[in-house]
Amino acid sequence: MKKLISMITVALSLTLPLSAAAQDLTEDRVRELVLETIRENPEIVMEAVAILESRQAEAQAASQAEVLARERDALERDPDAPVLGNPDGDVTVVEFFDYNCPYCRRAKPEIEALLAADPNVRLVYREWPILGEGSVFAARAALAAREQDLHEDFHWAMMGMNGRAEESSVLQIAEDIGLDIAQLRRDMEAQEIDAHIQTSMRLAQALGITGTPTFVIGDALFPGVLDAEQLRTLVSDAREPEQ
Repeated sequence: MKKLISMITVALSLTLPLSAAAQDLTEDRVRELVLETIRENPEIVMEAVAILESRQAEAQAASQAEVLARERDALERDPDAPVLGNPDGDVTVVEFFDYNCPYCRRAKPEIEALLAADPNVRLVYREWPILGEGSVFAARAALAAREQDLHEDFHWAMMGMNGRAEESSVLQIAEDIGLDIAQLRRDMEAQEIDAHIQTSMRLAQALGITGTPTFVIGDALFPGVLDAEQLRTLVSDAREPEQ
């Protein structure tokens, strides 16, 4: 209750200018007045919360826009990040994902549909293994598969797998698609892979990303699963920004 009163007091102070006399009130008296206001106008609670949530959302959006502008090259042009679709495409879609995330797997057909429908999309994958040791192993294996030119085959196979990605299941898929396992294990220790994962962690923290999948398209973040139509619309908006 104390937290709610404090929130409403702050919200009211943002919208109701205080007179000189009111500025001399004690904190306890201000709280009493706020409680009286709530009792007489209970709807003000939701209005105050809405004001705070709106202001917090605006502040978060502004912060994210600043980070996106500053980190654009790291997000879209990192040489350590795999690129699918058209490497020379005019719109870049960045996805933060984890192979053990069921929502990332659910997004697989939607992303495939986007790439099939739009030949000018650049899809950058940011491995962000946050769901355990199996996720880390899978991320390292996927990045290492680039050295054998089988990253895309490996990625789609991993996204279509059943069960958790753990060392044994990851290596089985790697073997099934024709990867040299001994080379894969060696390549998984490359510094470039460490750099990719560390960069993903840094960018996710800076952008305030809290879960997977999260897409970066144009100048905005879009958490959660997006269907193919939503993705096409967002890509179109990024391609033709408002004048």
